[in-house]
Amino acid sequence: MQRVGVFVCWCGSNIAATVDVEKVAEVLGQEPGVVFSTHYQYMCSQSGQELIQNAIREHSLTGVVVCSCSPRMHENTFRKTCEKAGLNPYMVEIANIREQCSWIHKNKEEATQKAVILGRAAIAKVHLNAPLTAGTSPVKKRALVIGGGIAGIQTALDIADAGFEVDIVEKEPTIGGKMTQIDKTFPTLDCAACILTPKMVDAAQNEKIKIYSYSEVQSVKGFVGNFRVTIKKKARYVDETKCTGCGLCTEKCPQKKVPNAFNLGLDQRRAIYIPFAQAVPKIATIDADYCTMLKTGKCGVCSKVCTAGAIDYKQTDRFIEEEYGAIVVATGFNPIKLDQYDEFAYSQSPDVVTSLEFERLMNAAGPTGGTLLRPSDGTHPKTIVFVQCVGSRCDDSKGKSYCSKICCMYTAKHAMLCREKYPDTDVYVFYIDVRTPGKNFDEFYRRAVEEYGVHYVKGMVGKVVPENGKLKVQASDLLGNRQLHIDADMVVLAAAIEPDKSARPLATMLTASMDTNDFFTEAHPKLRPVESPTAGIFLSGACQGPKDIPETVAQASAAAAKVIGLLAKDSLICNPCTAAPDELMCNGCSSCEKVCPYGAITYIDKEFRGPNRTTLVRRVAQVNPAVCQGCGACTVACPSGAMDLKGFSNKQIMAEVDAICR
Repeated sequence: MQRVGVFVCWCGSNIAATVDVEKVAEVLGQEPGVVFSTHYQYMCSQSGQELIQNAIREHSLTGVVVCSCSPRMHENTFRKTCEKAGLNPYMVEIANIREQCSWIHKNKEEATQKAVILGRAAIAKVHLNAPLTAGTSPVKKRALVIGGGIAGIQTALDIADAGFEVDIVEKEPTIGGKMTQIDKTFPTLDCAACILTPKMVDAAQNEKIKIYSYSEVQSVKGFVGNFRVTIKKKARYVDETKCTGCGLCTEKCPQKKVPNAFNLGLDQRRAIYIPFAQAVPKIATIDADYCTMLKTGKCGVCSKVCTAGAIDYKQTDRFIEEEYGAIVVATGFNPIKLDQYDEFAYSQSPDVVTSLEFERLMNAAGPTGGTLLRPSDGTHPKTIVFVQCVGSRCDDSKGKSYCSKICCMYTAKHAMLCREKYPDTDVYVFYIDVRTPGKNFDEFYRRAVEEYGVHYVKGMVGKVVPENGKLKVQASDLLGNRQLHIDADMVVLAAAIEPDKSARPLATMLTASMDTNDFFTEAHPKLRPVESPTAGIFLSGACQGPKDIPETVAQASAAAAKVIGLLAKDSLICNPCTAAPDELMCNGCSSCEKVCPYGAITYIDKEFRGPNRTTLVRRVAQVNPAVCQGCGACTVACPSGAMDLKGFSNKQIMAEVDAICR
């Protein structure tokens, strides 16, 4: 029987306001094996930790139960505290009476009763705990950044500047992401390309950075410090080592009618293309869906005009395997599709565009050379209506319930640029409310209204109807208490943004957590904002939630700092709570091997002494403790019950259940 000490935390009023902590300490002090029980206002404080250490020494405690907040918050704190007092850190159990009890109950009597039950379960488990010793595993001093937008580039540059090798995997033919499609940035109206392209060039020229463009992550195995990643490098049908980026092939290709994805389909390109002038790497790519040579075997013009001999029609996808110590997710965002918003006539009129399409129309490198023209007839628009929150802050069945955060500011930017470049244009902005939570953001919005004369109207647009070359806009003015009818030449929709479609399958590969909107979830929203709950996986940029460029860059550098801290270590302490098979019960079925996400389980033939001293050879499971991460998947899958988990054995779990049910 263990000598258990119980320590109940008030957590200020977080727990004590709903739970009678004195009663909990008193009742748990009467449990078998408990030799000491007390309560304290802040158990995680230095005084609280000293209280635990003194109790361990004075009462010769062999096990400790702390009734406090989530183990994710302070389990490591209390383990280190007990270790300093001479107790094995894995003889500590946390009963979560804050998140699982006080925060979800209003009735103090019910909450107190539940806190006692959770404490009993922890005491029952600690009685069956055994001292564990953590091993170590080496750290591969190389990082992987998934996504080559501004977040991925900044993260990679910071990691490389610290002296570590880093690879960028980008699914598009060039790095740069959405920022390459933007004309100006708010609130300073800097040229986006002028800011971004030096970063892109720096990444390409940095000897510590390797760029895998036109590539995707195919699989991820392993664990923190030792990830094994398979990268699929898609066939460009152009030899990257030979292509000089001269662009001659893109000029001579006879297939001219390919929708230009970089300009969001607003113009056309050739079947072989370089996305934009400052592309990095500046290498041509053949679009296999439109290339006549690849589809019919007839053409080959690009091969004939290429003086470098870089065209390779027989090129196939390649798979590259690399090892990394840390992985950074920087998969970015996309505007939502507007198929469900036909009330704005997006599918009916080419003059109804999204804000990102409007960016391309205003961009000097865009389809119109920077001159704002109506897509329908190429004339200059005299009246433009901007519609805010299209798909944001609405019913989940139709759009996104969250605020997309950047729309208010980029709409103000668009309105200002229109009025500055074309003073004869009337600009209307319809909004629910204006959100400008950033440095100099509110001043920027006020300039649009006061200095540039943009008409901001509080109200929503109900319908847009194309009629006789005009867009009939029906809207409400809530402050003026009236209905408005505007004959517009263009309507610009501020579409909600959502995570890139690659985020969900990638999260499955990384065993990383996501929220209901498919944004990656951080380990803790305040204390660990750039870390995933999965060790070794870090978050950068809009993959975690809507962000503007300054916030994205700041988070990218924060993620890089965390990666550098990890890669600076020669080894990491392993989790001793690993799986262990009972060889006498194992029937060699391979069920556990199939479900292990880390590849920690193998099978060996082992000799056993049978009846009458005969020798039997049986196939049994074997676990590599250096690879096992203690996820417990194998213990659930094992049909014979042979697989168990140290620190969370079947007996311990059942003891907790019995304590709860008694």
